[in-house]
Amino acid sequence: MVSGNRLAAVKICLVLAALLTGLTACSSRPDEGALALNTEPVEGASNHDILIVTTRERDERPGTYFNGERAQEVNYAEVRISVPPAHVAGAIEWPSSLPGNPATDFVTRNAAYLPSQTAFKARLNEELRKRPHGKRGAFLFIHGYNTLFAEGLYRFTQFVHDAEQSSVPVLFTWASRGKLKDYLYDLNSAAIARDALERTLTDLANSNAETISVLAHSMGNYLLMETIRQAPPKVRQKINRKIRVVVLAAPDIDIDLFKANLRRLGKPQKPFVVVLSRDDRALRLSRALSGGVERVGAFSNDEELASLGAVVIDVTDLEADDSAHHSKFAALAEFSPELQRALGNRSLTSVASIDGPRDLGSDLGSFVGNTAQTAVTLPIKIITAPITLATGGY
Repeated sequence: MVSGNRLAAVKICLVLAALLTGLTACSSRPDEGALALNTEPVEGASNHDILIVTTRERDERPGTYFNGERAQEVNYAEVRISVPPAHVAGAIEWPSSLPGNPATDFVTRNAAYLPSQTAFKARLNEELRKRPHGKRGAFLFIHGYNTLFAEGLYRFTQFVHDAEQSSVPVLFTWASRGKLKDYLYDLNSAAIARDALERTLTDLANSNAETISVLAHSMGNYLLMETIRQAPPKVRQKINRKIRVVVLAAPDIDIDLFKANLRRLGKPQKPFVVVLSRDDRALRLSRALSGGVERVGAFSNDEELASLGAVVIDVTDLEADDSAHHSKFAALAEFSPELQRALGNRSLTSVASIDGPRDLGSDLGSFVGNTAQTAVTLPIKIITAPITLATGGY
């Protein structure tokens, strides 16, 4: 007879093996030299300047900049990434060989370390001044588990490009080793990064940014929620005054921990947007490693999340481009204007004349506006409930 502990260990190994089998079918992942500079001109490519805050260790190997080890201090950098003219929405066109072909690949045009937090804040305000009043937003992305530096950077660039974001993009990248076996190392690295993220959110709030949008993915949501929880109320209030939206994509958070955090913080003044998928294989692994407790990003009860103060975007039926079904959020960037109109609908953000959560359906055009520009049908569901503003909440 197999003991319970041994059986659990066998199940974890089987899940891990299945996930590894799916991922090994992919091309080799970008590590050393992945950001080799390419200055070859090409017509129709789009450049995106990304500011970087990181708890990763600097890496002196050419074209690498940062690795997956933990730094003793916060580092800063800026990078210009070029997206090819024939880019396919939701995809990252990785170079087959470095430094890549800007006509067909994502390539790095320029990259440099910033010497200090002061230099980062100066560059942030400089970029904000380039935008007209009313458009001076900051867009913060926090990547997840098993993410190499270049992967987080290129994924963020893809999202910024596809969403046609006009805000200043800021990548917060923490010390993930980018290895499936290092789940606990990554989890601890995320926890270590809380102070640095709090400082970054405070820097954004104190900047000339008129609004702050936050997108966190996977384990990055654990980091975000723990940072919000630890921040003093005055700091939370300062940040909240500029928050436009907080999107939790495929959150790798224990559902009971998430509920406990919300009970302490109160319902958010602006609802979290939770993007979840019940066929997320990476979160299936995380659940197995975490004692079988459901993860928020694969939670089975949309209505309960809505009642806690979230707008839920259920993308279970959306086709996945990755074998783990863990990055479906990337495909939503293409429809960002329609989703923003939907999420800006008053019925989602104010007290509605309904008693409980409701399913807004998969046809965005049905509630965004029935015009050629906004009528979009996607295999997703949006679940919302009446939102009551909570004093002292995030």
